[in-house]
Amino acid sequence: MTVILATACAVVYGTADFFGGLATRRSQVFSVVVLSQLAGLALILALLPLLPGAVSGAALAWGLAAGLSGAVGMVLFYRALATGVMSVVAPTTAVTSAALPVLFGLASGERPEFWALVGVALALGSVLLVSQERSGGGTSLASVLTSLAAGAGFGGFFILLSMAPHEAGLWPLVGARLCSVGTVALLALVTRRTLRPGAGSLPIIVAAGVLDMAANVLYLLAQQGGLLSLVAVLVSLYPASTLLLARQVLGERLRAIQVTGVACALGAVALIAVAQPG
Repeated sequence: MTVILATACAVVYGTADFFGGLATRRSQVFSVVVLSQLAGLALILALLPLLPGAVSGAALAWGLAAGLSGAVGMVLFYRALATGVMSVVAPTTAVTSAALPVLFGLASGERPEFWALVGVALALGSVLLVSQERSGGGTSLASVLTSLAAGAGFGGFFILLSMAPHEAGLWPLVGARLCSVGTVALLALVTRRTLRPGAGSLPIIVAAGVLDMAANVLYLLAQQGGLLSLVAVLVSLYPASTLLLARQVLGERLRAIQVTGVACALGAVALIAVAQPG
């Protein structure tokens, strides 16, 4: 059941990211993040009576910390999607967010198998491949670096959320979403960025927010029944659905070396996943 939930989470995350990427091409990043996060907050509040838990200070505190990390990652990720190639940004972010929980597990005393460590090394190599481009087009180094920073934010989200008490149910997600909405809204206010969505983009923004929160719920349920290192890397397979949608809907094309990098990125996540004790 853990594997099923984590895999489903990956599919939903990837679809949410595709909608988020589309929205950032029509609206300001802060507008997309705040409005999508509000849509997700509405969903989690509606789900609380169906999946109740024990609310506590610890649950909300870990949720708030996870929300801050996730909010930073979300802003950076959407910015990377808006300025780079979607099918390069998504895998780069994914391998970073997958590697961090593995490293955290090592520091906490976990001992992944040999092939998991091979996967981490392959992930780092894939970043070098996907960042290759011809001058005057493609994905810039700035977009790749932004994707790496976004992955660090998402990896922190996974780690911090896993620290919440399991009996808390969905309450950590409530804390996480309240923090992320407040943080991004404050940043928008300070930087004087508009929160008004672009013409015709609101339905896409709402879809991104609802799907993202649905994926968060699936992740929390999967993590409560399994190992963090296993669940996090399975969830990080989400670029597969993003890539499929980007190619089918947007017709994105990559250079051969970038295709190799994307393949290495997905292979790295798969290696890390299958090598974990189950």
